[in-house]
This record gives sequence, C-alpha cells and structure tokens, in this order.
Amino acid sequence: MSNIKISIVSSSEEIYSGEATMVFATGSLGELGIAPGHTPLLTGLAPGPVRVQNGSEEETFFCSGGFVEVQPDMVTILSDTAERADSLDESEALKAKEAAEQSLADQQSTIDYAKAAAQLVEAVARLKTIQKLRKNI
Repeated sequence: MSNIKISIVSSSEEIYSGEATMVFATGSLGELGIAPGHTPLLTGLAPGPVRVQNGSEEETFFCSGGFVEVQPDMVTILSDTAERADSLDESEALKAKEAAEQSLADQQSTIDYAKAAAQLVEAVARLKTIQKLRKNI
C-alpha cells in the first residue's frame, strides 16, 4: 500500500507531519477523500475535522478553515487554527457558541455580524469534531 505525505500547519506552528494512506477533509465545496496519486488540487478548507488514516490507525485534527493543497505525493493543509481533536475542550466550545449566538441575537449591539457569524461557524464545527471523535472511540 502506498502512502502520501501530509503536513498540517497553523499560523504559529506545524501541528502534524507524517504519512497517510488516506486524508479526509471538508473543502469549501464538500467532502474530500485524498489518496496517494490524487490529482493536483487547491481548494478552500471549511472549519471542521481533518482525518488522517495510516493503515488501521487514524488521527483527527480540528482546523478552523484555510486551504488544502494536494500534489500526487503530498498534502499540505494551511489553517489559522489547527489542533489535535483530542485536545479540544467541549465546555469551551459550548461557551464560544453561546457567546456568538448571543452577539448575533443582540439587536442593540454594534457588533461585527460577519465576525460573530464566523465565530459561531467555528464553534459549531469544534462541537461536531468532538462529537465525531466521541463516536469513533
């Protein structure tokens, strides 16, 4: 079985570098399954889980969005925020979701609605990543 190299990079550090037999992510136009030899591709990355399979082992990461570059032998994921899914804090994600919902609901506030909406999308994606990880355990 052949492998593909993968690198997951946040704005501050490289989170993961290794090999995989398959990489799964949510692109801006839908789900992606990337195998060795995949056609070159550059697409946006939606907030959510990135799964890296290497044989029977699987690791899950959370990315807040960004870009995915695919070459036949290499996948690079660039994200503002990236972290291992098992380090996500569910209570913190719930608080962020509630705060974003409250900001959007406050009609008297002079908030940046685009920013609040983006924060809500990211918080919901974090919660979904936690839930998917819990189902796989």
